[in-house]
Amino acid sequence: MAEQQIADAAAGAGEPEKGSNEWGQAIAALVVVGGLAALLLSGTFQQKSSDPEPAECHTSDDARPSKPVSGVQLCSALNRADLPTLLGTPTEYAMTASGKESVGDWADGTKTVTPEAEVQLSTYTVNLSTSDDDIPVAEMAGFLGRSVENRTIGGHPAVLYSDRTIALKFNLGGGKVDTGPGGIARSLLVAKDTKDGGGFYEVSIWRQDDVLPDGLALLRVAETVLPTVPGWTAG
Repeated sequence: MAEQQIADAAAGAGEPEKGSNEWGQAIAALVVVGGLAALLLSGTFQQKSSDPEPAECHTSDDARPSKPVSGVQLCSALNRADLPTLLGTPTEYAMTASGKESVGDWADGTKTVTPEAEVQLSTYTVNLSTSDDDIPVAEMAGFLGRSVENRTIGGHPAVLYSDRTIALKFNLGGGKVDTGPGGIARSLLVAKDTKDGGGFYEVSIWRQDDVLPDGLALLRVAETVLPTVPGWTAG
């Protein structure tokens, strides 16, 4: 079901708090669609701060589920040299880049496989995923609240919406995880075909500093990246 689709997200490290039980690094932001959330922890390749070269995506497709497009392919499409410029932060570069397939097991015994990719810069994190759900984007809009705005990307129907992220804070000493409200993420659901016959791409952006993301930056990313994804059909 489309309302069970998850847009995974992970933001960068936070500063430890002072006190007897100091918090370690790791404040992560999760973007939730349909009330479920999962943290993208595997398949990420950290760029050393002293290295000026952008992070690269993992290139192995070993043992990936059989899908029209893989997480690695999504990462290759998303991790473009001009991504910082599209986001309005041209002096930054990709610090982490990842691609994977998330597998969901449901009560009726079915499995869903969601290819996804994520690129993190100093200011922004960008997530790209796909779904083969048979619900049209126009119907998905009903699950996404009053902030939904209709858009068209490359001739494909799309909806733009906002959602608050969930901040996770990890105590690396005691293993405790604390949660709280995070910043705002801007997301775009784009139909896989021009007739909105079911299935969609989702592009999400959010900032590490919890400032409201630039909606125009999200549109620039979607309009530039999605046509390079394998299987995209021109409008």
